[in-house]
Amino acid sequence: MGAYLARAGHDVTMVDTIAEHVDAINRSGLRLTGPIEEFSAPVSAFTPDAVTGVWDTIILATKAHHTESAAQALLPHLSATGCVISAQNGLNELAIARIVGAERTVGAFVNFGADYLEPGVILHGSMAAVVVGEIDGRITARATAIRDAWADFEPRAIVTPNIWGFLWGKEAYGAQLFATALTNESIADALAMPAYRHLYIALAREILAVAAARGITPEGFDGFDPSAYLPGAPPGAPERSLDALVAHNRRSAKTHSGIWRDLAVRKRPTEVDAQLGIVVTLGAEAGVATPITTRLVALIHDIERGVRAQALDTLDLLTATLSGTATQ
Repeated sequence: MGAYLARAGHDVTMVDTIAEHVDAINRSGLRLTGPIEEFSAPVSAFTPDAVTGVWDTIILATKAHHTESAAQALLPHLSATGCVISAQNGLNELAIARIVGAERTVGAFVNFGADYLEPGVILHGSMAAVVVGEIDGRITARATAIRDAWADFEPRAIVTPNIWGFLWGKEAYGAQLFATALTNESIADALAMPAYRHLYIALAREILAVAAARGITPEGFDGFDPSAYLPGAPPGAPERSLDALVAHNRRSAKTHSGIWRDLAVRKRPTEVDAQLGIVVTLGAEAGVATPITTRLVALIHDIERGVRAQALDTLDLLTATLSGTATQ
């Protein structure tokens, strides 16, 4: 997003904790590669300890589990009337608002595919939905201005009065992605497997039940149709939604999720607690049981610790939760 905005003439400053990434950007610009476009954008980059100045608009684009530490680090650099926009996966606006204030927090939903390849180089694998919205549901001049700027990245970007609906929709889809990351299959191949479709459907329904208990009306995007998983949906609706997700992901050069990449390639902790653990907590507060999500979190942690492999056998352990026969 920063590369596109800088190329369009916006005043962009980048901050990253990886010194060699920052050095490469300052030396040669930030290079985007992949099927969408190939270009390099000259842009200034800093590590958090070296950055100085104050900004009116800060895009927070860390992994979800780094949200609180990043929000604390950026707080001295946010102007009194400025705002932080979460271009992340998860419900991170809740944490951001606690730190910078709800009045200085703007929500965003992004679903495009991208991967860090090496210092200074990012794969842009697919275009997808981009949505901006105030967390209190108002349509404001600042949200509209952000959308207008972000149109230089995604021309179809929209402003919504229901950003939480998009974020909770992504939570349900994200849970399905976490399940696919229990294996080494691509997103599309995993979602297409008939043997596991009842699991993906049950997982989405569990997440959306928590959203419903919190008064959220989920929104659809890029093939994910939350209404297909809700009570009263017509027969075959969730399967058709999965078919649409398979088709969407087959068009992307990013074949595996960032979750899979964290586990299989980068060998680092995932966002599972910040993305799905929070759903378990919110579900408990609302009196909604989340046994499948809870088991999924535990299995991801097992892979992180190296005590389980990414394999269909691990996905089978999650499937066993549906019949109450999950084993250690």
